Amino acid sequence: MLLLAIGIVLALAQGVQAGVTRHYNFTIQSHKVSKLCSTKHIISVNRKFPGPTIHLDEGDRVVVKVTNRVPHNMTIHWHGVRQLRSAWFDGPAYITQCPIQPNQTFTYNFTVTEQRGTLWWHAHINWLRATVHGAFIIHPKPGLGYPFPKPEKEVPLIFSEWWKSDVLKVVKQALGTGGGPNISDAFTINGKPGPLYNCSSQDVFVLNALPGKTYLLRLVNAVLNTELFFAIANHTLTVVEADAGYVKPFNTNVVVIAPGQTMNLLVTANQAPGRYFMAAHSYESGQNVTFDNTTVTAIFQYQQASSSSPPVLPPLPFFNDTKPVTAFNSKLRKLATPEDPIAVPQTVDQHLFFTVGLAVENCPPGASNKTCQGPNGGRFAASVNNITFTVPTTAILQAHYFNTPGVYSTDFPISPLVKFNYTGPSLKNLNSINGTRTKVAVLPYGANVELILQDTSIVTTESHPIHLHGYNFYVVGTGFGNYNSSLASTFNLVDPPERNTIGVPVGGWAALRFKTDNPGAWFMHCHLEIHQSWGLDAAFIVNNGKGPSQSLQPPPADLPKC
Repeated sequence: MLLLAIGIVLALAQGVQAGVTRHYNFTIQSHKVSKLCSTKHIISVNRKFPGPTIHLDEGDRVVVKVTNRVPHNMTIHWHGVRQLRSAWFDGPAYITQCPIQPNQTFTYNFTVTEQRGTLWWHAHINWLRATVHGAFIIHPKPGLGYPFPKPEKEVPLIFSEWWKSDVLKVVKQALGTGGGPNISDAFTINGKPGPLYNCSSQDVFVLNALPGKTYLLRLVNAVLNTELFFAIANHTLTVVEADAGYVKPFNTNVVVIAPGQTMNLLVTANQAPGRYFMAAHSYESGQNVTFDNTTVTAIFQYQQASSSSPPVLPPLPFFNDTKPVTAFNSKLRKLATPEDPIAVPQTVDQHLFFTVGLAVENCPPGASNKTCQGPNGGRFAASVNNITFTVPTTAILQAHYFNTPGVYSTDFPISPLVKFNYTGPSLKNLNSINGTRTKVAVLPYGANVELILQDTSIVTTESHPIHLHGYNFYVVGTGFGNYNSSLASTFNLVDPPERNTIGVPVGGWAALRFKTDNPGAWFMHCHLEIHQSWGLDAAFIVNNGKGPSQSLQPPPADLPKC
């Protein structure tokens, strides 16, 4: 009893509090929205675009009942939430769950531990995340603050992509023709395109600022198919967090953020009172790639400024300028405090080398030219280690847990099947392997893993934002050209940034390290949606460790069926 009392006193002294349970109801439904001089139906959560922001404290339990009221299958992914031992609620369709079918419900129920910062949630099936997404904000535990002065206000800025047409028809046409997708008509910030687009002079997000005050901007790149440059005219931005991990603060005039990534910035209203554009446009590193070259704007407006005064537009880098991207990412360093310690593996148990890039499949014999509109009369594809991902018809996690045969094989290669000059002159062709059974890689519990992601030039070199579910990883090195083991001597093992999504440099590589401390089936994929649709995906199974604390929890009773 005495020891118990002492433990309680110590816990209270340290400000440790049990988390609370936060309940949300998500109804997936279709409704009309007017933008850019036209009206269409979109699919959203609770008739909101972007969807509801989820707020919680570190250690809280989140319970979200999702009801599907549209004629499409649905899942929700909690992007960046580690889902420790709760992989059933991660959300990617046919990886950890079968989809929620029309007029069905599923309740996501998980606890967020040892994480704080800005994350997000989104649909994880087809291209439905175009309008089904929102912010997921984890506040520090009660009594704990930020490692920087408390801001006047915290403001989510969610970047999205908008098509006048039905986005599901856009991807259907691309996959049907074998060519690239039609580009979007606009980007939006918090659902609003801003006055540089037609019929949008009043459809603009405005942040009203008090002179001398500092604001925390929580950036989320929910765009489908392009990375972004972002800036605020005449204002310096201080980066304090990336992918819900504190970083050593640094100042910048331009931010680079890839699809899937999140970032927290501090900005102080220290300029002459006025109206200043917050602006973003594409960073597109691929050669001969069509993309949306428009600029989305919101307004950073001082309290005394006249609403009729024209805003100032910030300069942004040219769309294919990689130098500011490299410079920006090189400044990211983990803060590494006692509250947010660093745990980068210093040794490696398992080496993985994955090539990531586009590919071309030969036109099948007898196929119509209408279905082979990719390069050289073929069909666009994408691959990891030259294997185009095959989506199963039963969820991999269910098959793993229940030992269901025939759903997947465990022979995904840990290094490229074909070795070549990965970033040299483009090959005429290198047909990717597209089988009838999903291939996965199996990893033991507790292993220190080093994963090299290598861009390729088979179609074009390009920056690929790769997202790993279920884990954060340390970005211990990046570079251009082909990776070789001698480059390991340059790795940062002291304070590398901790991320869940990494932009692999165009024509280059990224080295990641993480510990397999989370059992389950985990998806890894390019967060450019068209690349994911073409097959730039892979899946890991991490086996259970010893005892219940290192094992996957049993599935929920209402887990959807395929």
